[in-house]
Formats: sequence, C-alpha cells, structure tokens
Amino acid sequence: MFPQLFEMVPDALVVVDQDGRILLANRQAERLFGYPSGGLTGLPVETLMPEASRQRHRSHRNAYMQAPRMRPMGGSGMTLTGQRRSGEPFPVEIALSPLESDEGLRYLASVRDISETQRARQALVRARYDALVARIGQQALASIDDPYVIDRLPALLAETLAVDTVAVLFLRGEGGIEVGAAAGLGPAATGISEDREAWRRIVEGRPMIIEDLADDPGALPLVEDKGSGVIVPLLDRGRPMGALMAWSCDAGHFDHDALHLLQSVANIVAALVQRRRSEEQLAHVQRLDAIGQLTGGIAHDFNNLLTVMSGNLQLLEMHCEGDAEATRFIGTALRAVGRGSELTGKLLAFARRQQLNPCAIEPARLLHELDDMLRRTLGDGIRVRIECAEGLPSVYADPTQLDVALLNLALNARDAMPEGGEIAISAGQRAGIPGQAVTGPGAGHHIVFTVADTGHGMSAETLARAVEPFYTTKPTGRGSGLGLSMVYGFVEQSGGSMRLDSRPGRGTRVELYLPSAIPGGEVDPSPLAPGTVAGEGETVLVVEDEPAVRDIAAAFVGSLGYRVLAVGNAGEALEQLARDPQISLLFSDVMLGPGMNGRALAEAARRRRPELAVLLTSGHADAAAEAGAEAFELLRKPYRREDLAEALRRSLDGVRS
Repeated sequence: MFPQLFEMVPDALVVVDQDGRILLANRQAERLFGYPSGGLTGLPVETLMPEASRQRHRSHRNAYMQAPRMRPMGGSGMTLTGQRRSGEPFPVEIALSPLESDEGLRYLASVRDISETQRARQALVRARYDALVARIGQQALASIDDPYVIDRLPALLAETLAVDTVAVLFLRGEGGIEVGAAAGLGPAATGISEDREAWRRIVEGRPMIIEDLADDPGALPLVEDKGSGVIVPLLDRGRPMGALMAWSCDAGHFDHDALHLLQSVANIVAALVQRRRSEEQLAHVQRLDAIGQLTGGIAHDFNNLLTVMSGNLQLLEMHCEGDAEATRFIGTALRAVGRGSELTGKLLAFARRQQLNPCAIEPARLLHELDDMLRRTLGDGIRVRIECAEGLPSVYADPTQLDVALLNLALNARDAMPEGGEIAISAGQRAGIPGQAVTGPGAGHHIVFTVADTGHGMSAETLARAVEPFYTTKPTGRGSGLGLSMVYGFVEQSGGSMRLDSRPGRGTRVELYLPSAIPGGEVDPSPLAPGTVAGEGETVLVVEDEPAVRDIAAAFVGSLGYRVLAVGNAGEALEQLARDPQISLLFSDVMLGPGMNGRALAEAARRRRPELAVLLTSGHADAAAEAGAEAFELLRKPYRREDLAEALRRSLDGVRS
C-alpha cells in the first residue's frame, strides 16, 4: 500500500537518510526536478536547491535531525526555492516528517511547486472539473434513465480530460468484465480477459495507475500499449462491481486533479447503478408480494370450496354405493378435487401461508441422503457434486419442505441440461442475508444451500419472472410453473431468502438462505420428524406413472434411509425385479395407466419373489378394492412422510416375521 500511495500523491516526495542522501523519490519528484527515472537516488538532498542555499540548508538539516518532527516550510511569507536539473529555480513549499523504518530513522520531504502560473492553471482546471462533476450529478438526480446518463459519461470525460479513451467497465455475474459504455474504443474491444493484471485489480477493488505504458507494456487492456492510463474501481457497498478506465497517448498525463475527477465520477456511476438495482429489486419484491397476496387469497378461498366439494362427494358416494356408473363419476370428481388440493397447496406455499413444522436439521446428513437419492434418479448423463462445509451448524426449517425444495431445484437443473451436465449442491454458512435484516431463530447466521447447474440458463426477462406462479418456459405438459414458486414461498416463510443468478449459456445458480438453528436446539437426527422410523439401507422399488409424483415419492423413500430405484410402469418394474435381487420392497401406485395395474403387478412380483414386501398407494376412492386389502397394505394419498416411513417398516417387518 505504501509504494502505491507514494506514487499516487500529487506532490514530489523524497526520502532522505541520516547523511542527507536521497534513498527514494517518486515520479512526481523526478518530473518536478527534471531527472530521469532513478536519477535522484543517492544524490545529496542539497542538489535540489540553488548553490547559494546549500551550506545553510546543511546546518538546518543537522539541527532538524537532532529533534525531528512534522514541520511545514515555505508558508507565512517565507520563500523557499528549488532548482531543477537544468538550473532553473522555482518557488516551493516543503513539509518535513520523520519516518520510522527497519533500517532506522528516515526523513520524508513533500515538495510542491507554487509558481503563480501553475497555481492559476490548476485553479482553472479544478474549476472546470468541478463544473463537470456538478453537471453530471445534476443529470443523475434529474434523470429517470440511468443508462442514458452513463452512456454519455465517457465522451464528456474524454473531452474534459483531453484523453483518447474513457470506458465504464462492469463485472459479469459469471466472471469476466464487459464494456458498459465507452468513448474512443474500437469495435473489437468487448471485454478483459482474466489473465490481465487490470482484471485482477478490478475484481479486488484496487485502483491502477500507469504513468508510462512503455515501462509496463500490455498492462492496460483495450488500448494501445503506449501513453498512460488509470483504472478507478466502482464499488457497491464496499464490493467491486466494475471500474472507470481512462487512457491517454501521453505518458504521465494524469495528475492529482484528474485522478480526483475520475474518482468523483466513479462514485456517481456507482451510485446510479446502486439506485437502478435497488429500484429493480424493490419493483420485483412488490410485484411478487402483490401476486402472493392475490394467489394466497384465491388459494385459501378455493381450498374452502374444495373442502365442501370433497365432503359432499364422499357423502354422495355412500348413497350411490352399488351404482357402478355413479361411483365411477364420483371417483373422477374426487381425483379432480385431489389435484385441486395439490394446486392450492403450491399456491399457499408461494403465498407463504402453508403450515410448516421446522426443527433443527444437520445439513451434512441431509445432503448425504439427497446425494444417494439423486444419483439413482437423475440419470447417467447428470453428474452430481455435493459439498458441505465442515462444522456447519444445524439449519432451522421444515425437513419435508426442505427436501422437496432441493429436489425441485435439482429436477429443474436436470431439465435445463437435456444433453447432460453437472449439478453442484453445497451448503455453507453466511452472516445474514445480503441486503436484508432478519430477526427470529438464528438471526444473523444463515445456512446457505446452493444448487448450480451447467445448463442453458435463463434470459434476463425469464429470470425476472422465474418465481411467479404458472410462469414456465417448458413445453406444454412438461411443467406447471409452480416449482420455483413453491421453493420461494417456503424459504421466505421460513425466515430466509432465495437468490437467483442465471445467464443464457452459462447455467443457473440458486441460493437458499435459511436461518441456523437456535444454539443448543435439538438436532433432527434423520433429519425426520420425531417418531419417524428410518430404513436400514434396504432397496425399495418405486413404481409411479406420473413423473412428478414419482420424483417426490423417490425423494421421500430415499430420505428415509433406503436405497431407491424408480420406474414408470409395471413392465419396467418386473424387468428391474429380475435384474436386481437386492430389492426388498415394492412400493407401487395402484393406478398405473394402460396395462397391468398395481395390484396385478404386486401379485406377479410375489409369484416370482415370495419373500418380497409390498406396499401399495392410491388416492382413488376404490383403491382398497383395487389393491386387494387382504393381501397388501394400502397407503392412501396424499400421505405424510411419517406415515410412509411407518408403512414401509410395517411391510418389511411383516415379511420377515
């Protein structure tokens, strides 16, 4: 930092030892006194003043070194004179200061040229610079089109500073730097590669000043390797988001006043970008809140209607017992009511009005169980990478909803990679949610679950609407548009936040911020609700013709400690049973569409494997008769995870006994 500051200050600086010899001089000093680079090092400091003053100065220097202190010289009517290498004298002001170093005491002299012509010139330049800053600031306050203001800045700065190139650069979310606005750049200048020093300076938020590019060729990007250049970071709450770059074909073109102007304009640009981002985030939150209130109200009322409809249908079914046609019609209506109930559940999740049962969950165990399940269900073309920071505290959330949320994100990631790719799922800890104050359990400390894929990504327009209910870019029949909506609602209701980052061709990254468990709180060991019976690694074959239901069923079974295999029909199930003798239990829906139903599948499987445990499930009104209640246990839909765990264990234990 000291060498950088030593070169950045506008004054000439020289460091002198006890013998009065110059140990170090900045470029301003070499320029002021007319010496080449390194030409002042080793010279007596008296070389910088007229011959007539040197002896007197030695006496003053010795006296000062006996009692060093900070001391300004050249003010209050006292005139000091410096002498350039050419012999030309000029008036100066000097500030002296002692410096402690490993080699002993050193002395710093700051020298400033106070020639009247220079003072007048600097005053005019500063006035012009100040006027430009005021003009830009006024435009920024009055404009409702921030990009328009930023687009005009480079040309204004280039004209005022009399430089060849000015550019506003922005960091891209997925890495790299792009040109936001520029004056004097060729059409081929589109970005900065990550192997350049300028790129590293920008991402670290550090300024970069190059007095002469001939001494450091290639250091400044996008321009010719000659002259001088400056890069000033653009900071967003202390974090770099880009930079303001200026370049001149003249070496040493940027003095202190020019640097001050660039820094002032950089602050304005940063403030404009922050304001635009804040307005976009506020509009997004307000839109989602309005949609949430609307959908929550509709879902609540619709759920009440469904309850009335379902109750009356069940009563009607009792009165029509024995009438096959009426029973069939009622069963169809009940199935429709069940689908409506599922829909309202997703809408209530988005509106953050669902019933949650949070508890302390160990992230490492949760991800381990999720990993086992995903590797068996996502397909061979999808690589799954799981990472969990060591010593991570428990997360405070509803275990079932968290399982479903992570599964939904993984399935979305899979759908975004039709030709295969990688899904990276990780957990870490953060001190709070970015830009948000949080109260309640674990306030200030959050567990962050991240799901990132290498898929095709989303455009800015799609990303802006990604969590809105019923919005989907998938083909008809491939998605309801409620997956991300449900995840968003669950996380927000849990006292957390969801962050989305996606670009076309660069994949999608989703971060779920959830509160950590209260210190000393109990850890959910499975992570399951109390009383839930976990599996012991047995293999369960899940048979379900509806892909979305199959995925959820597989997720539940896998999270209960079982090895899970999942297929879509009876034929695939029998083939899987023939191939894998490790399958201990068949968990099948009764209604499997065309062909063999769940009961027929169970009977065929038992003929081949008498020791096989069987558990059937259905939401159909006549599921008990279809399943053969005497031979096989039936779990009705919708079922809770705890109910599934107990049913699986009963079925396995019944076969063993």
